[in-house]
Amino acid sequence: MSDSYILVVPTQSLWDEGRGYFQGFCSEPDKYLDVVNKQAFFRRREPSEQEPEFKQLIPYVIIICEAANGDILIFKYRRGKGTGETRLTGQLSIGIGGHVDMVDDDNAPLNELYQKGMIRELNEEVKIKTTVLEEKCVGLINDDSMPVGKVHLGVVHVMKVAMPEVETADESEVDQAGFISLSLLRQIKYELETWSQIALDALFPE
Repeated sequence: MSDSYILVVPTQSLWDEGRGYFQGFCSEPDKYLDVVNKQAFFRRREPSEQEPEFKQLIPYVIIICEAANGDILIFKYRRGKGTGETRLTGQLSIGIGGHVDMVDDDNAPLNELYQKGMIRELNEEVKIKTTVLEEKCVGLINDDSMPVGKVHLGVVHVMKVAMPEVETADESEVDQAGFISLSLLRQIKYELETWSQIALDALFPE
């Protein structure tokens, strides 16, 4: 693991001042992102991976497309050996994204650095060859039930594209990629990584 600097927020600050703790999915991201904008900072990644006192911010972008028959298609992939989080290697996912790294020569506001980091991660993992119709932050994922979840906070975005034309940019990170119908995705729900299961249940309930 390279000793890079990544965006984190003190964990306790998320739950303070009446916001309250949540496990799983929160559909009110602004409730917590306000404190993120005020208290997030860049910290060495290596110690942060083992210290749940800090949550690493992870943009988690779910790409969807509406088929001609009205079905919802969702982009899925399997995490390759080159994924930044080795604890997730080989798992099936519907969320594209990764750590927001510090850019040494960039003095932009924190929200702009986050947005740049999200786009950079997308471009490293996939090639979107169609029009992006909409992109929106829809929720947060906090999963303290396992070690990798204890040190990460997922910021969930839904990106709607015009056509199912998204390709792998780096097969070492994103493998077996493609769109799948919502109905078929539900059938393989328990093959998905935990964050993807949480997002699927929250955003596309049966």
